Amino acid sequence: MDIVILAVVIAVVVIGAIGGLVVGSRRKKPLPKPPPAAPDLTAPPAEPHVGEEAETPRDETRRTIEEVDLPSGSGATLAEPPVVEELEVPPLEVPEPTAGRLVRLRSRLSRSQSALGKGLLTLLSREHLDEDTWEEIEDTLLTADVGVRPTQELVERLRERVRVLGTRTPEELRGLLREELITLVGPDMDRAVKTEPPAGKPGIVMVVGVNGTGKTTTTGKLARVLVADGRSVVLGAADTFRAAAADQLQTWGERVGAHTVRGPEGGDPASVAFDAVKEGKETGSDVVLIDTAGRLHTKTGLMDELGKVKRVVEKHAPLDEVLLVLDATTGQNGLIQARVFAEVVDITGIVLTKLDGTAKGGIVVAVQRELGVPVKLIGLGEGADDLAPFEPEAFVDALIGD
Repeated sequence: MDIVILAVVIAVVVIGAIGGLVVGSRRKKPLPKPPPAAPDLTAPPAEPHVGEEAETPRDETRRTIEEVDLPSGSGATLAEPPVVEELEVPPLEVPEPTAGRLVRLRSRLSRSQSALGKGLLTLLSREHLDEDTWEEIEDTLLTADVGVRPTQELVERLRERVRVLGTRTPEELRGLLREELITLVGPDMDRAVKTEPPAGKPGIVMVVGVNGTGKTTTTGKLARVLVADGRSVVLGAADTFRAAAADQLQTWGERVGAHTVRGPEGGDPASVAFDAVKEGKETGSDVVLIDTAGRLHTKTGLMDELGKVKRVVEKHAPLDEVLLVLDATTGQNGLIQARVFAEVVDITGIVLTKLDGTAKGGIVVAVQRELGVPVKLIGLGEGADDLAPFEPEAFVDALIGD
């Protein structure tokens, strides 16, 4: 028993000693330094507020403009606001009258005249017209793109009349040649551009041709011809595949007050043509001119598209004219184009462009024989009024000269 009591006493003493050591060590450790006091921060300037958060403006003394002293002798004055000038709309152009245009433009045929008319007169004026001379006459006609059959017919008639006439003064030869050329060109063909359909509907004219013939330009010039004759015109820009074709046609129309119906680039040409005819009927216009894309005659798909345009337009009314534009300088290539187009749409008339310069006047005869339709218009230059109705007598007079 005494041993247990002694062990308990020793344990209590040991525990007390250990506790004293722990407390002493804690007192010897330095206390941590207090954290530094937070610095005084200056608040940033308040941002301006708008709306309900805006402060109430303070009352301040304000001076009127009369109370402000201006520097003496400065001559300062209040600047007046600039005057904005309105853009002037250019006046509409007045096209030349169509009557007598070909007579006024006959000088443009000077090169064709020397190649065909003067060449024939020179050969026919020879003292002896032997076989070699008649062969030269044939060569002259063929070189002028008259064509084989028309050339043979003309030479036969000339040989017969020269043999019967006997004497051949310059005046007689010129009159003889003039008569035969007019007969060859065809004075009895109907060359009027039909734009007056019955029942008060507008005349519908579709213009076709390959790229590079001047088709869009011809459509614009034709609008000027019709306006000069007192007609109101609506233009349909159905050439949606060529860049800027619609812009070009619209510019032509704006010059003479003709409205242009157009669609998005690359859009459906038949839809544009349909809308143009619809607008022409609604506005009571006299004529609707539809410019189609420059169809390559070697691509059947494009030619099918041209046929589609024709069918869609005829849902409104039948076409009154289908004008084929041909470049007179292409010769026989133009005839190939004419054949293909005639198979797709019913060509009713020919427009020969670029007959000035190096073009050969005989193409008029050849293309009429090829298609059986008349040349109705010819282009004799790049001027706005250089498109003229075809007049056989004036044309032949221009070829053979005075």
